[in-house]
Amino acid sequence: MSCCGTPRSQKTSDTVATLQPFPISQQPTARPEISPFLEKESFRPPTISSPPPVHSLSRFNGAQSPPPSSTHGSVPPSPPPTASQMGTFNRGSVIDSSASLSPLRRPTPAYPSSGNPNLLSMYQPVHGHEGKMSISIDFGTTFSGVAYGSSRIASGKVQQILHWPGSMETFRKVPTCLLYDERGQVLSWGLDAKNTNPVAGSIKCEWFKLFLEPHALRDQSTIDPRLPPIPPGKKPIHLIVDFLYCMWEYAKEQITREIGAVADLDSADVWLTVPAAWDARGCDMMRDAAITAGLVRSVGARDRDWRDRLHIITEPEAAAVHCAHLTDLHKLKPSQIFMICDAGGGTVDLAVYQILGQLANLEIAEVCARSGANCGSLFLDLRFRELVRTLLADHPAHLDAASLAYFMHSFSETEKLAYRGEVDDSFMFNFTCFNVEDPDDLRVGLFNGELSIPGNLLRREVFDPVVNQALELIEEQIKKVNQHIDALLLVGGFSGSGYLFKRVEERFGARVKVIARPSDADTATARGAAQYGLARRPLVSSVVAPRSYMMKVKLPAETEDFMKRPAYVSQNNAGVAICENRLQYLVAKGAILRKGQKIKTKFCTSMSPDRIFVATMYTSDADKIMRYTDEGETVELCKWTVDIGSLPSFQENASMPTQNGFYTDFELGLELDGAEVRGILLYEGREWGRVVFDMLS
Repeated sequence: MSCCGTPRSQKTSDTVATLQPFPISQQPTARPEISPFLEKESFRPPTISSPPPVHSLSRFNGAQSPPPSSTHGSVPPSPPPTASQMGTFNRGSVIDSSASLSPLRRPTPAYPSSGNPNLLSMYQPVHGHEGKMSISIDFGTTFSGVAYGSSRIASGKVQQILHWPGSMETFRKVPTCLLYDERGQVLSWGLDAKNTNPVAGSIKCEWFKLFLEPHALRDQSTIDPRLPPIPPGKKPIHLIVDFLYCMWEYAKEQITREIGAVADLDSADVWLTVPAAWDARGCDMMRDAAITAGLVRSVGARDRDWRDRLHIITEPEAAAVHCAHLTDLHKLKPSQIFMICDAGGGTVDLAVYQILGQLANLEIAEVCARSGANCGSLFLDLRFRELVRTLLADHPAHLDAASLAYFMHSFSETEKLAYRGEVDDSFMFNFTCFNVEDPDDLRVGLFNGELSIPGNLLRREVFDPVVNQALELIEEQIKKVNQHIDALLLVGGFSGSGYLFKRVEERFGARVKVIARPSDADTATARGAAQYGLARRPLVSSVVAPRSYMMKVKLPAETEDFMKRPAYVSQNNAGVAICENRLQYLVAKGAILRKGQKIKTKFCTSMSPDRIFVATMYTSDADKIMRYTDEGETVELCKWTVDIGSLPSFQENASMPTQNGFYTDFELGLELDGAEVRGILLYEGREWGRVVFDMLS
């Protein structure tokens, strides 16, 4: 679980997030909190061509005029309780005025989880104007792609970059690969890097996206040891910056060649896709890497909100938008439910959506929390490499890096997607050896410079372990939905595996009427993200809270507290019994929320002139509602250090200090969209600050 309670506009510690008065006008500073991969060093832009202006690894919402104090101070707040009535609470304690009158309740969803939600679809257009470019970057573990569109180009249809450096052929995606020299400078990228045999001193880097996977970020010991090494002096995030920079600079040149110099690419909205399973930390690091790579940049002194042109969207959400447009393929109708299985190179992500309203004004709603795991097609390659190493353990001539890479390339390019399963059990798969030495050993399948592997061995050791994991993910997601699913749509590069598709049909065909691979399945994520940007409105209108979010509070003790946690009960200075370590739910797991909907709770805190208190945020994957922090199914998410000194009520009271201090009323809330969970400080309906807590996954 992420501990990212860090405001986007201020450098702070890893565990403490301070809300600043809104808006924030300070200049961005370096961000050491994205260690251990970055530590305190700055990104160095790639050196294969002239770099863009270097941006610091921090973001800020450009300077704006703050709300006038008179607006908030015109209506005096309700008189606070006196110290003799309530006593003095420890600084930072929080009281929910409503929770003391009634037991904790599960937050009411925006609409029922069953039936047609019938949400309103009246949205204002988002950033931009008619004709503005929308460009999507599908940064994948093994392959990456770029799509783009504008209402003024090709009748608003999404286009893809198909021509890449290193080949005269067309490719819908380019390998996510870099080649470095011994000094850590980029020699080549994409197809050039993938197809070049490394020379002495050079290092080929692939699959570095997996270093931002949540488990790897929390504990480096969990990083898959099979991943290629990182060049000396670099961190995985540096590789991401280098690749994004190379890809973006080429993409701008190619888009200009394809449509002419009519598009303002520097002011385009850029949509960057991330896996559903990523948490806030990985998402935040990806955002910083994209800004440092120059995917968005300021186009003038008045362009203060240029960072807002970079949008984060989850891969299944983008794929769902693409699939929902293809009604001729899967015959989906309003109110029907479909599942997206985004099977890519590194991850398999699952999400379930319902179509709302009429297809002419497309709107889809998430109906179940997303899920995902590292079981993409890359892990077939890794298991195949381990099988080759086992078979040729006594033949080291075929186990050097170049030989293993040659075996893996042959498997990946020819057999991986064409493999059919049981019907190939008796078939011998032949792989030419890279090294001409030691050509024969019939005991292990070596004959005349080829390695022969029986199909049943490939199925048992390579395909079934990975495919079975993907099937179990789908099974678990169907159980979560607990509703009839009308269609299961497979997208992503791994969806092209005939064996995976066959196994999905065999297991789920009796329960799901339509199981299909939509057209452009391998690029559905890139195309869907660009389509989302062109719509200029939220096509995915709701999200499902994948877990509960709550806060540790002190509340007046009730009978249940005396019975269950007497050690938590104490009396304050006014003789009022107070129970510590209680949980106040802000959002409960499974709550269905409109995108951008703020779930607010009123609070009152006893304050001295010190303007700071710390709210401890917890999260839980449990379905039950818990009352105390020690019930064993909660995880501390972060310390939310809230600065309420900017609020008009605080400033007014602080100007007239009293002997016993004073009270400040305010609201804390959460806001969920398709990617992030944000904490918000509110006063009289106005927003006064926000932080990013978590990444929906």
